[in-house]
Amino acid sequence: MTFAEKLKSIRKQAGMSQEQLAEKLSVSRQAVTKWETDAGIPDIENIMAISALFDISIDELLSNERGAKKPTDYLYESITEYDIDEPKRYDMKFGGAKQFQLSGYEGEKIRVRLASNTFSTLQNDFKVKIDDIRKRIDVDVNRKNGVSETTAKEAVSIFVQIPSPYVGKIECAVNAETVEIRSLECDSIELDVKTPYIALADVSGTVEVNCNLDMEIVCRSLNGEIAINQVSATSKIHVPEDTVFTAVTKGIGTSISYEKDGRQTERFDTPDAENIIELNGIKSELVISTDRERS
Repeated sequence: MTFAEKLKSIRKQAGMSQEQLAEKLSVSRQAVTKWETDAGIPDIENIMAISALFDISIDELLSNERGAKKPTDYLYESITEYDIDEPKRYDMKFGGAKQFQLSGYEGEKIRVRLASNTFSTLQNDFKVKIDDIRKRIDVDVNRKNGVSETTAKEAVSIFVQIPSPYVGKIECAVNAETVEIRSLECDSIELDVKTPYIALADVSGTVEVNCNLDMEIVCRSLNGEIAINQVSATSKIHVPEDTVFTAVTKGIGTSISYEKDGRQTERFDTPDAENIIELNGIKSELVISTDRERS
């Protein structure tokens, strides 16, 4: 199934018209028509927005598969669960993955799902280890039988759900093509990542991102602080047009610039705002971008 076919299918399953979908994404109806007729494909920001809106992974949206499988199905998967009965600090190390998604949900278990359409020995070659140490949960994904991180990045997606009532501080390390964090409210999330794309949707609290790659960060809403720590990197963060925030630079040789509708503009942050976008590090640049209408 092509991206155009998938988008049209999930839109109709959700009972939305093209006009309604366009309104939710802040694009024109013509843009949606173009995507659904295979005359074009959305940019990464809109792909991430569609992913968040319909709760379907980016990998699933963009994979070009024909067959009877549902978009959320994989041929192979391994699921590990562990009961949580009180607030915990989570320290998680996942290694390489094609896609990584972390989300909160109204449950009582931490749930780690490894999925692939090509890795038939997934259950034998990956082991999820969950340790409960007092007020801390440690999660590690270990590769076995000579499986390399490169192989994991090409073939395996990781989906992690944490019970919202028991979320404390989160520390998470992963090396993935895309990283998605959604539906999480906690004091702080520290991401030690190697990725070119991060999507944040319905995330509240302090999000700290440690990454020395050039990144594109799509922030569907800003409720707290985003601190980006980089060395010799140039990144861009997209925020909704009506977001009120203060931008702060720290470190050595760091700078922030501003962009509206793809064009450089004057500074548009608000002094002393509660929401903060902060750039830390050495010789790094951050572009804060807002778009009235994306196509």
